[in-house]
Amino acid sequence: MANTSSRTLRLLSLLQTHRHWRGSDLAERLGASERTLRRDVERLRELGYPVEAQRGVDGGYQLSPGAALPPLVLEDDEAVALVVGLQSALQSGSVLGIDESSVRALTKIVQVMPPRLRYQVDAVASMTVPAAWNESNTGVDSGTLVAVAQACRDSERLHFVYAAPDATPLSRRVEPYRLVLLGRRWYLVAWDLDRSDWRSFRLDRLSEPQNHKAQFVPRAKPFDDAADFVRAGIDRLQRPYEIEVLVLAPASIVRSQLGPWAIVDELDARKCRVRMTADAFAWPIVALLGLGVDFELVSPAEMIEFAAICARRLQLASSPADDRSA
Repeated sequence: MANTSSRTLRLLSLLQTHRHWRGSDLAERLGASERTLRRDVERLRELGYPVEAQRGVDGGYQLSPGAALPPLVLEDDEAVALVVGLQSALQSGSVLGIDESSVRALTKIVQVMPPRLRYQVDAVASMTVPAAWNESNTGVDSGTLVAVAQACRDSERLHFVYAAPDATPLSRRVEPYRLVLLGRRWYLVAWDLDRSDWRSFRLDRLSEPQNHKAQFVPRAKPFDDAADFVRAGIDRLQRPYEIEVLVLAPASIVRSQLGPWAIVDELDARKCRVRMTADAFAWPIVALLGLGVDFELVSPAEMIEFAAICARRLQLASSPADDRSA
């Protein structure tokens, strides 16, 4: 009985990680006959999991949304809270180290969530304003994230609108491969059908993803790791700035506030050196100002110039209207 139960749970996990499975492939993954597979599918249906079956050469099984949430150890309100929490964490980047797991969990839950609960999730999400600071609006819509993740998972072609660096909207057709999170940005690694080459796309520039359920056979890749491919592309476009700052505060306090975004070296009991890597200057300036202590910018020269411009703008913004008109 234990083997039967564990095999049934394994079957459920497989159904949740792929949109459609051929019966022979599922049986092979489970190490069971197709007859045993059919019995396990019936067990899942008896438990309330809506498993659909298609006959024929291309037939197989898939898990579809049901009339009620499958019997997970979750009440309806708990399921809604879980999805909203995952969406918030992904959009804010406030929880480090769980981003990829969050995408997988969100994809599984949304796939089987009935319409009435999806409506509640959408209502909460649409009426919630996330608080975040960064140099630009790099947030990714959770619906876009889920749509792209599902297309990657199911090897299905994806059409979307992509904003070029000059903001020109471009129509793109791709065979999606993987999602990659680097720093505070999500990237899609995909084969670009129009350019016949592997490309990476920033998800905050991607909109209107359309999945027409056209499956493809994954291509051979000229890289082993998708994250390394994205990093190499970024390095070719722009080398990040190496920032050095002297901060008049104990190193322990600065470390606790800047966290993993900076390397902090103690110089003495009241002074430390801070080093950061960034492709823009706004968020490091905001982070340093948030320390609430004096600091001196050492390098690069571009950041010192940027800070001077910000200081002039702040001085102008805080001066009386009569002074500004003089």
